[in-house]
Amino acid sequence: MLRGILIILALVAITVAEDTFDPFIDLPFKAIKTSAERIEEQGYPAESHFVETPDGYVLNVFRIPHSPSLDNAAQQRPVVLIMHGLFSCSDCFLLNGPEDALAYNYADAGYDVWLGNARGNLYSRNNTKVDLKHPYFWKFSWHEIGAIDLPTMIDYILEVTGEEALHYVGHSQGCTSFVVMGSYRPEYNAKIKTAHLLAPPVFMGNTTEGLIVATAPVFGTPGIGSALLENQVFLPKNHFIQRLLDTTCSNRPLLLSYCKTLALLWGGPEIGNLNKTLLPQIAETHPAGVSSNQAIHYIQSYTSNDFRLYDWGRRKNMEYYGVPEPPAYDLGKITSELYLYYGLADGSANKQDISRLPELLPNLALLHEVPDPTWGHLDFIFATEVKKVINDLVIDYSTAYEEDANKN
Repeated sequence: MLRGILIILALVAITVAEDTFDPFIDLPFKAIKTSAERIEEQGYPAESHFVETPDGYVLNVFRIPHSPSLDNAAQQRPVVLIMHGLFSCSDCFLLNGPEDALAYNYADAGYDVWLGNARGNLYSRNNTKVDLKHPYFWKFSWHEIGAIDLPTMIDYILEVTGEEALHYVGHSQGCTSFVVMGSYRPEYNAKIKTAHLLAPPVFMGNTTEGLIVATAPVFGTPGIGSALLENQVFLPKNHFIQRLLDTTCSNRPLLLSYCKTLALLWGGPEIGNLNKTLLPQIAETHPAGVSSNQAIHYIQSYTSNDFRLYDWGRRKNMEYYGVPEPPAYDLGKITSELYLYYGLADGSANKQDISRLPELLPNLALLHEVPDPTWGHLDFIFATEVKKVINDLVIDYSTAYEEDANKN
């Protein structure tokens, strides 16, 4: 999950000139597609919505209102919100295509599908109160995504659809932010029917990710290292670089090997199940950009071996929290019906850390270990067998909930 930290720091110096560089020079690059365009290319209806948070961030949320294969456009349909992980965006749940991508699978199962985008990624780079170039634009971690972004998107979606609650699916950071919401904004548990957390990094004290362990002495506690990195874009979104990667990551053997190397740097060594034909599309919009605080917050989780708010240092902690140490999130407040899924080859959300969760979660419906011992962090969205191993299972549990609710 955070394997690319050091490499990305080097790229920051290269790409920071994005504001003065015109990406649309006269070169034969492929055009960047939005999530809505990707959806429409597959013959599905698509909508693009913009949702403003109370602190001014404008979040671009995409919708597949119904499936073209079902005659249900005029019917009330159950709603699902799907949320991406760190360095990612809504595209990740579309790239596997109509047969294997979770968003299309949900739509074909009769759901009204919404794809979220967290503040700071390529789809949510606007704020009505703070300029993009101001450091305060980037003063957020996954805490704000869970405490502000998710509740704002959920309220908007429920208002548009007329539903009282929805299903939720998150991958990686999409899980972390949901756990934040459920504990920090517990009133939103009532707006969740089922929550499916794929590869959930909550406790991280036993992570085996080498770069997390290696950088923890520098970024794991407040100090010079974190102070130098805080409150800035961690990977500036440079359209030229992104288009270059997408164009060069073709299916020619030499360049495909190059792109596989990029995937290893981003996702770690556990990508043996990766659908390698997706690499050109993944490179088009990934990494999608984050705040440096999001990465630091994860490294802090490893160092503290706890799940707690961002550590600003004793002085600022007293100012923000009223105590010298950041408070831990109370997982006992999460009353949503939770379904957890993890892989044995996942270095970011591993079995030892996840095993701490069941006794803390009052409404855990499922703790699912993927039987394949090679199943890693990115396999939950990009594996060749993801539909059979993950998607069908997630949708079956969602549908079972709907069927039980309709009986009552």
